[in-house]
Amino acid sequence: MDIRNCRKCGNIFNYVVGPIICPACREKQEEEFQKVKKYVLENPRVSIQQVSAECDVDAVQIKQWIREERLEIAEGSSLYINCELCGAPIRSGRFCDKCRVEMASGFRNVMNEKRTDVPRHPSNNEKGNPKMRFLQ
Repeated sequence: MDIRNCRKCGNIFNYVVGPIICPACREKQEEEFQKVKKYVLENPRVSIQQVSAECDVDAVQIKQWIREERLEIAEGSSLYINCELCGAPIRSGRFCDKCRVEMASGFRNVMNEKRTDVPRHPSNNEKGNPKMRFLQ
């Protein structure tokens, strides 16, 4: 068991996965998210500060939901967040499309290099000897 203290209320809880907050705080956070989501849908060109004030939710939390792609800044809005790599303005997520493509391409290239670098070991059937071996 992984017992931790909630980062919001300090209560002890059995941590499984995700943010280190207890189930009660997680439920409260989800209620706040639904409140913010409804407000943004009804008022599409509102700023983060206005949403924060109207919904009584911290602006940092709203920005985190935008980074997690749970919320998106309305198209045509003068408000943007910045790509974490190049600083380009984006409406949602952590990276702009250009940086995403470059990262994906880089990951693909690294994986292709590793595939060609790894020597192929014959299987037990190819050796003709299915016994277990110990690695040194």
